[in-house]
Amino acid sequence: MLSQLMVVFGFFALVLVMVYWVNASVSLFDELITDGHSARIFLEFSLLSLPGVIALVLPMAAFGAAVYVTNRMSNESEMTVLQAGGLSPWRLGRPVLVFGVLIALMMSVLTHALVPASVAQLRDRESEISESVAARLLHEGTFLHPARGVTFYIREITDDGELRDVYLSDRRNDQRTVTYTAETAYVTRDDGGPKLTMRSGLAQEVQTKDLPLSTTNFTDLTYDISGLITSGGSERRRARQIPTLELLTQTEAVAEEVNDSIGEVLEEAHNRFQMPLLCVVAALIGYAALMTGTFSRFGVTKQIVGAIFLLVLVKLVESAITEPVRSTPAFWPLVYLPSLVGFALAAVLLWRAARPFRPERRRGQDAEVAA
Repeated sequence: MLSQLMVVFGFFALVLVMVYWVNASVSLFDELITDGHSARIFLEFSLLSLPGVIALVLPMAAFGAAVYVTNRMSNESEMTVLQAGGLSPWRLGRPVLVFGVLIALMMSVLTHALVPASVAQLRDRESEISESVAARLLHEGTFLHPARGVTFYIREITDDGELRDVYLSDRRNDQRTVTYTAETAYVTRDDGGPKLTMRSGLAQEVQTKDLPLSTTNFTDLTYDISGLITSGGSERRRARQIPTLELLTQTEAVAEEVNDSIGEVLEEAHNRFQMPLLCVVAALIGYAALMTGTFSRFGVTKQIVGAIFLLVLVKLVESAITEPVRSTPAFWPLVYLPSLVGFALAAVLLWRAARPFRPERRRGQDAEVAA
């Protein structure tokens, strides 16, 4: 049974990962490619987002595998034979429990190591790409708006990096508008950041109040474009990319660094232990719900719907404890409440499966009493 669970889990996990990954990659492709980034950058960002996608689908894949294998074994009378041999639903659930623990170990590797590392690497790459002049500004024949109040246009870019027929309008100052036009330009870099060096051009300045126009012809003019190509994002880390040990041992310092409350930091840390437990819960609920059913020509649709409803209930509990934990750090043990509720539900279902209600037996007992 364990081997069947692992095989089916692998199939479900692969399908779900591809669906979620492709869906995330579509929006990422539109964002990166339209900004002028190469396909290599898109592929790198997609791979860095993969650990988070896998962590998202593992509980669903575990639940689907448990339901599918249990249903197939019931339809092929394997469960009936095993139970006739004296094995209770509790004993038959051991492979499911082992399966859930194995998936929880995979999830632990993701939540404690791979996901934080991938988020940190993704943040670093975003910071590097945000400083890429070529990706943000150098587009032929397109009016760009790299910052609010700024319009930039290049008619042609030669193979040696020369920009021809450049137009730059700067309206960020409420008092005046300055427009630069130049026959040629180059992008240079010094200690102060990237600069746009324009040659053989005209600068036109219009005062907003009285609308007087002043023009200046120039042979060589340097314009600071560092403010146009930076994303303006903060360099500080996010809680998701910080190692679990640091979250737990330096909670106050981390909360100050990431600008989150102490409760949010503790929630992030303990969620990394809670998420693997949900994989075990999902597998057990999927198995236990189907074990409560009896043979029916209509199948086990009712049991599957019931199992899904119970998982939704667990997620509702998870949503309900979010705000108390974030507002009151001392309530961090509530993070594990959804798993406790899930284990309790699975135990009740297994108890019900081990002690089924048998109308025939009850009627026989009543007849004996009457006699």
